[in-house]
Order: sequence, then C-alpha cells, then structure tokens
Amino acid sequence: MVSNRQFSTSSIKLAGLLAATQLFSGCFGGDNSTTAPAAAVVSPGNVPPVTLQGTPPTSVTAGSTYSFQPTVSASSTVVIFKISGQPAWAHFDMSNGALSGTPSALDEGSTGHIVITATNATSTASLTPFTIQVTPPEGSATATLSWTAPTENTDGTPVTDLAGYHILYGTSPSELTNTVTVAGAATTTFEISGLAEGTYYFAVVAFNSAGLDSGQSNIADQQS
Repeated sequence: MVSNRQFSTSSIKLAGLLAATQLFSGCFGGDNSTTAPAAAVVSPGNVPPVTLQGTPPTSVTAGSTYSFQPTVSASSTVVIFKISGQPAWAHFDMSNGALSGTPSALDEGSTGHIVITATNATSTASLTPFTIQVTPPEGSATATLSWTAPTENTDGTPVTDLAGYHILYGTSPSELTNTVTVAGAATTTFEISGLAEGTYYFAVVAFNSAGLDSGQSNIADQQS
C-alpha cells in the first residue's frame, strides 16, 4: 500500500508537469498562437508640411499692449517656433509663436524686420517679414535733437570706430535719468516724443565699437 501511494503521487506530479508544458507551448505556437496588434508608426514621410498664417498688427501706441499670435496647421509632431528681429520691449512665446508686450515712449519709432518661423519634423514655414511702428500718444510733446559727430579722440588721434550715441535727458540738468541709444555713427539727429509738458535738458555721449563712452556734451534745454 505504501508503495502504491508513492507511485501514484509520482504519476500526478509528472502529469501536472506535462500539462503545464502543453499550456506553455500553446501560448507561443501552433493553432492556439495569437498575433499582437500592429503599432501605428509616424514617420517623417507621413507628417504633412507645417503652415503658418496670420496678419500681425503693424503699429501700437506707446503705453498700450501689443499682441499677436499666428495660426499654425495641426501637426502630428512637435512644432517649434522661432523669431528674428524681436523688439526689446516684446516677449515671444516659443510654444505657440505669440508676440506681446507694452512699449514705452523710449521705444517710439519703427522696429527692424520681424520674422516668425514654425518648424516640424519635415518642414519650415515663415510669416512675411513685418515691422511695428510705435507711435506716441495723442497730444504728447516732441523734442528734435541734432549734434555734430566727434572726429578726434582725447589723445588727438582720429576717430575710426565710432558706433553710435547715447542721448541723456531729464527734467533737471543734474538728473539726466532717461537714456536713448542711437546706433550708427552717421546718425546725428533724433526725435524724442511722448514727453509731458515742461522743460527738458539733453546731452549726448558718443561710444565706439568697444563700448567705450566719450565725455558728455554740453547740456541743451527745450520746453515742451
């Protein structure tokens, strides 16, 4: 009896092992095999070209908010936005191409050419270059300045690397707290608008390509 129980137990274990082996085999081959669903693959060849549209405003009043966001076509891949010629007073959002900001009176005038670009996995699209004219508020005063470009350095040598000018101004000759930078050696006139009524004092400082400043010019005044 003891011997029969031991034989019977061994047979059960062996049968159990065989059944498990059959089940294991059925999962990977034979008539019982299954096919995994095919994964959707997005390759660069399947991505449509990106398109960019929109008409940006070309003017804004100093002290007012400027805002523009282009319309981009739907894309199955990430779209990256870039900008060139961005005004110093404006913020650019690289996630959606939005350009916004509030220029001050010191920003009055026309910006350089601005280009907004969108790029996806296969293509690039750009808006037509545009400029933004920052205009003074209605009824504000304007001061027109002119000066003579320096021709000699303090050591008597000729000026060869003049890069531009800083215009300093304020409502007191001892507190010229506002600054406008004028790039370019050939520019010797400039108009400052958006001034409130009162008397303003102005001075000009030249600077060279190394960023070194000259001495301050004489102070001129103008009533607005």
